[in-house]
Amino acid sequence: MTIRILLVDDQALFREGLRTLLSVHDDLEVVGEASNGQEAIEAVAKLTPDVVLMDLRMPVLNGVAATRQITQSAATSRVIVLTTFDDDDYVFDGLRAGAVGYLLKDVPSAKLVEAIRAAASGESFLQPSVAAKVVAEFSRLAGPGTGTAVPQQDLVEPLSERELEILAVLASGASNREIANQLYITEGTVKNHVTNILGKLGVRDRTQAALKAKEMGLI
Repeated sequence: MTIRILLVDDQALFREGLRTLLSVHDDLEVVGEASNGQEAIEAVAKLTPDVVLMDLRMPVLNGVAATRQITQSAATSRVIVLTTFDDDDYVFDGLRAGAVGYLLKDVPSAKLVEAIRAAASGESFLQPSVAAKVVAEFSRLAGPGTGTAVPQQDLVEPLSERELEILAVLASGASNREIANQLYITEGTVKNHVTNILGKLGVRDRTQAALKAKEMGLI
């Protein structure tokens, strides 16, 4: 299956570099480009890409507002933020808007391709530094001794020891491949466990799983 991608960035040279980088992968196809958030919304409606690589700071309409409109529409496109900024406000605004991934522009090309494939298959992908910010912020908001932790036995089906082990690594921002390498199991096994974890926790993606796990005191 070919993954159709929309590039959104106000720097033409950066878009050109991305297009060249992605063109070497047979399963990836850049179907369009946009230089601001408004153009991105129009392009998504016209092209229905599988994945949108979205910058945040752009003229006319910024990436957060564009992401929010795209994810709230009927479009099936999944947005990955690809930006220079890792300030907490940018990270949380981007994720709240509905982005399923958050990467910095200095990310290795292999990680970018991995994130695109993960997003297209319904997974989320955060760089470890970004995942750490998310968990740290949740810890700050929850605070010590707030009594908000939910016992695992309150779940319809508790997580197994292996699932808890995978959840702890997942919360650090690791990909399925990295989890597999760290725990010496196959990537397919990890994917099955992650699917089960999301179902048991009643969440849609890996970021929400990490947050709920923190809330429940599982990590």
